[in-house]
Amino acid sequence: MQTYDRIRAGYGEADITPVSPVEMVGFYRPDNRSQGVRDALRLQALVWENAGVRGGLITIDSLGFTVELSNVLRDRAAEALRTEREQIMVCFSHTHSAPNGAAEPDYFKMVCKKAAEAVREAEGNMRPMEAAWGIGENTVGVNRRNEPDQTDGRLGILRLAAGEGPGREVLLVRVTAHANVLTGDNYFISADYIGAARKRLEETYGCRVMMVQGASGDIRPRYHQDNLEYTEIHCYEMARNGFSQEYRKKYESQSRRALKQMAEDICRSVASVYGSLEMQPLERLELRSSFCRFAADVPDMERAAYIAEEAKREAGIDAGMWLEEVKRLNEKGILRQYADIEIQYLFVNQGCLCGVPNEVMCRIAIDIRKGAEEQLLFFNGYTNGCSSYLPTEEEYDKGGYEVLWSNLIYFPYHGRVMPLNRDTAGKMADRVVRDWKKTEVI
Repeated sequence: MQTYDRIRAGYGEADITPVSPVEMVGFYRPDNRSQGVRDALRLQALVWENAGVRGGLITIDSLGFTVELSNVLRDRAAEALRTEREQIMVCFSHTHSAPNGAAEPDYFKMVCKKAAEAVREAEGNMRPMEAAWGIGENTVGVNRRNEPDQTDGRLGILRLAAGEGPGREVLLVRVTAHANVLTGDNYFISADYIGAARKRLEETYGCRVMMVQGASGDIRPRYHQDNLEYTEIHCYEMARNGFSQEYRKKYESQSRRALKQMAEDICRSVASVYGSLEMQPLERLELRSSFCRFAADVPDMERAAYIAEEAKREAGIDAGMWLEEVKRLNEKGILRQYADIEIQYLFVNQGCLCGVPNEVMCRIAIDIRKGAEEQLLFFNGYTNGCSSYLPTEEEYDKGGYEVLWSNLIYFPYHGRVMPLNRDTAGKMADRVVRDWKKTEVI
């Protein structure tokens, strides 16, 4: 491993809570305007200088912006840090109780402005640091299809510290569970369990805490409304038909309890590891990117009609706009759409956060860890954008919301009417493993 002298790092943050009602994103709601704030949203920045190259990790309480908007934000942050876009990694918490950045341009502009401010604050706080990695048990995520072997049991923990005193330590936690404890009948802005866990950890350890999502595309939170059906499809149907006052009252009580349980479990997992972390000099801190093109086949109208009818019957999803787009593509002879995906790697000493702008299935992260034979290689989604679900080949045969029906709702945001083709997950996993083996000794 190449050693650099005196890598410096610093932390900054900004409040990105909207000050007026905004369109929310994450669930279908009859009136999608927010009705207040449950808890504040935060943008956090960790920046560094390594051998004259500056870079930064930005975490944002948001479902996730499109790749296009995320790149705009990265450019603004890179300009503030006097570096390049590929030296900025943006990780979204994927809370389903956040503003829709694409539908709220003023809000998005505010977030970009705050990102630049947080980066400059962090730059002013840079100092030499030490680092330590640890792995706790991720107990807060459950596979949506109730397949226990399809979950990532690792809670990644990275401690960065610069001596003693307040403001000199940052704790980064990588968790794998959808941030939608608060479901479709919540109209209040919230960071969901990410915010609750972050608050508890900061109170416990007296430092700033950043959290990033793992491969959570098919991983739901363990705790939610205890006796109420949970799935996104159910929430879609309930929102469409309206919520009773009795349901809302029960929901509020149970959601408070669920958020607390999620936070407590994460804190226990961190506590089981924190005391044994052995700090080492910060010898490697850098970002690298590789780019891959993947395809998504456009269905013919017969196949599209079947998918639309199934989504309507099973989940009450109106596929009218999606069918019109599929028809337009077929008439123009466009039978395949493409996505140029950035796979970004953040190396910190012997560990690595690797991310793509998709809702990736957890099996992909498991396969990558096994293929690379490295526990500290964490494959994450929601990085530098939030595009469509990325199912594994096995998931394709199961169909349902993640594989097919979500595209009928969100295709305008990610620019494809279907998920990436069934061999994409395997190809991406192979690419990450190859990249890792090329760079692990650098």
